[in-house]
Amino acid sequence: MDIGIFVRKIGMTHIFDENGANIPVTLVRAENCQISQIKTTETDGYSAIQVAYGQPKSNKISKPILGHLEKSGSEKFRFFGEFAVNDPTQYNLAEFIDLQSFEIGQNVKVTGKSIGKGFAGNQKRHNFSRGPMTHGSKNHRLPGSIGAGSTPSRVYPGKKMAGQLGFKQVTIQSSTILYIDKNERILALKGSLPGKEKNILKITKKV
Repeated sequence: MDIGIFVRKIGMTHIFDENGANIPVTLVRAENCQISQIKTTETDGYSAIQVAYGQPKSNKISKPILGHLEKSGSEKFRFFGEFAVNDPTQYNLAEFIDLQSFEIGQNVKVTGKSIGKGFAGNQKRHNFSRGPMTHGSKNHRLPGSIGAGSTPSRVYPGKKMAGQLGFKQVTIQSSTILYIDKNERILALKGSLPGKEKNILKITKKV
């Protein structure tokens, strides 16, 4: 199988290489992934493989999703994702994806949601410097002027201000697989990965 896989983040630890260097790694466990739809240029306008993953918390699944899953088997899944492929004809509907095609030392791309940190000010969100703390200053952590005067009498779009920090899609362009346990479906990837424990991550092979 030449496409990626969806995994769930376990946490971080460290391992030692053959030279004794301490390397931080993130442990992830592969989800049960099954091909639920094969998209082609003729039918959908682009070539991709849709993968179903994640066991539902209960049997309460909507009828449209149940009807969609019946095409690929009787398994029940909660989420869906896609992987772009050049030749979708080499894949089979209802085929399960495992870790057999992954190797130690392989570079992969990892995508996931970063940790949400709530509403944050300019200093924390954009690393702005604060105002003076002495000599009667009352501007310590205030944003300051945000407008541009009577012309154009508005705030330009994209102005860096206080707002939601984190909980955005983040992509690690290159992470290396340092350990694989195919029986327990566990991967160890070099460095930190987006999100906290139990976060779903999308691993894509780098061509």
